[in-house]
Amino acid sequence: MSPWYVYLLRCADGSLYAGATNHPERRLRQHNAGRGARYTRARRPLELVYLEACAGRPEALRREAELKRLPRAAKLALVAASPQAAASRLEKA
Repeated sequence: MSPWYVYLLRCADGSLYAGATNHPERRLRQHNAGRGARYTRARRPLELVYLEACAGRPEALRREAELKRLPRAAKLALVAASPQAAASRLEKA
């Protein structure tokens, strides 16, 4: 069974989009090419800002639903605490 992930994308307008996939790099390419979700098509370019591994597809879909229900401040806190955010801050320094 391949691993599944939930992710948050930062859209060009500053909004956050939550999704689930078993191939994060491919899914980000699809979103940025306009073949992702309708919400993200008009909000490109997109940046992957949060990625969380899940045990399988059912768990990833449940976690995606949880992320979508979180208030924006809670999503931003997840992004700030993620290893990707720390690596991005180091690259900019």
